[in-house]
Amino acid sequence: MKTPARLQVLLDEGLIDSVLRQLKSGKEAEVFVVRKGDETRAAKVYKAATHRSFRQAVDYTENRKVKNSRQARAMAKGTKYGREQQEAAWQSAEVDALYRLAAAGVRVPKPHLFFEGVLLMELVADANGNAAPRLTDVPYTAEAALEHHDLLVRQVVRMLCAGVVHGDLSEFNILLAQDGPVIIDLPQAVDAAGNNHAPRMLLRDVDNLRHFFGQHAPELRSTQYGPEIWDLYAAGRLAPDTPLTGRYERSPGAVDLGSVLREIEDARLEAAERALRMG
Repeated sequence: MKTPARLQVLLDEGLIDSVLRQLKSGKEAEVFVVRKGDETRAAKVYKAATHRSFRQAVDYTENRKVKNSRQARAMAKGTKYGREQQEAAWQSAEVDALYRLAAAGVRVPKPHLFFEGVLLMELVADANGNAAPRLTDVPYTAEAALEHHDLLVRQVVRMLCAGVVHGDLSEFNILLAQDGPVIIDLPQAVDAAGNNHAPRMLLRDVDNLRHFFGQHAPELRSTQYGPEIWDLYAAGRLAPDTPLTGRYERSPGAVDLGSVLREIEDARLEAAERALRMG
C-alpha cells in the first residue's frame, strides 16, 4: 500500500512509526490503522476537497468561531478561500469536540494529536483486538438492545452537559468496542447553547437511537427521552446522573417542543428546496 502524503509527514516527523492498512474511506476522510511504539492507533486523514455544499453545512456551522470577519464573509459567500476555511473549521470542530468530550468522560476515541490535516486517535477495538464493528453490523438481543440504548442515552446526556450535541448520531457512527458502544464521527458537532438548531439535532440523535434499538426491543418505541432531556437541560436541571424516565408530559400551557421543531425543520427544507429550484 502506498503511504498517503499526509501520513508520510507524520512518519517523517516521528509521530507514527508505520502505516499498517486502510480501515475505511468516506466522502470526507480516510481512516488508517497505524503504529506508534507498542500502540495501534487510528489516523483519520481529512480529504483536501470538501464534498459538502455551504447549504448542507450551514445548520452545523452556525455560531462557530472564525478568526476574523474576512473568513466569515468568504465562508458565507462560498468562495474558494471560504470553502477552505469552512473545511478547516469543520475539521477543527471534530478535534475540539473529541478533546472536550473525552475530558468529560464521554465514550469517544481518545484523541492523541491533530497535525497537518490528520487526526491521530485511539483505535476502537473489539475483544480480539481488531477494529470494532459499527452497531448496524452487529446482531442484537432484546436485552443487549435495552442495555446499550440506556448507556448511549446517558452518553447523550453527558455530551449535552459538556455543551455538545453530536448532530448526526446513529447506528452508523457508533462502534461496539470490547467494553461497550463508543461514539465516533464528530465534525458536525454543535454548541448546545450557541446553535439555534441544537434542540432539533438533539431530538433527532435520540430518535435515531430509539428507532434502531426499538427494532430489537419494541418497548423503546414509545419512549420520549429526547424531549425529556432537552426540557431538563433548558431548565438548568440536567446533570450526567440525572434520573430519566423516558416519559415527557408538557406542563399546562407549555409549548410542544417536538411539534415546533418539526415545523421548523419542515419550513427549512421547503426553503432549501425553493432555493435549489431558483438557483
